[in-house]
Amino acid sequence: QVQLVESGGGLVQAGDPLRLSCSASGSTVGTYAMVWFREASGKEREFVAGINRSGGFTRYTDSVKGRFTISRDNAKNTVYLQMNSLKPEDTAVYYCAASLRTYASTALSNMDFWGKGTLVTVSS
Repeated sequence: QVQLVESGGGLVQAGDPLRLSCSASGSTVGTYAMVWFREASGKEREFVAGINRSGGFTRYTDSVKGRFTISRDNAKNTVYLQMNSLKPEDTAVYYCAASLRTYASTALSNMDFWGKGTLVTVSS
C-alpha cells in the first residue's frame, strides 16, 4: 500500500507557472501508473494528466495539452505536474492517484490510492 502526499499548491496569477509534487511512501512509486486529477468547486473530479510506470508514455486532457507536463522520478519516489500559463479555469484541488495498472487510466474507478489534494487558485 502506498501513501501519497501532494504539495506545491497555492495562489498564483494568470500566466504564472506552478509545480506540484506528489511524494509517495510505503511502497515504490515505480510500481504504479500515476495520475493527476482535479476537482473544481461544484464540479466533478476530472482527469488531468497521467504517466505510465516507466515514464515512457504520458497523456493529458485537452484543456492542458501544451501547458502541463507530468513527470516522475522513481528514485525519489515522486511524481510532478509542471503547470505553465495557468488560467483561472485551472483553479481546483489537485489530487495525485496511483493505479496498479501499467497504463495511465483516465477513470477514477481505476485508481487504487489517492492523496488528499492540494489547492491551486489562479487569479485573473
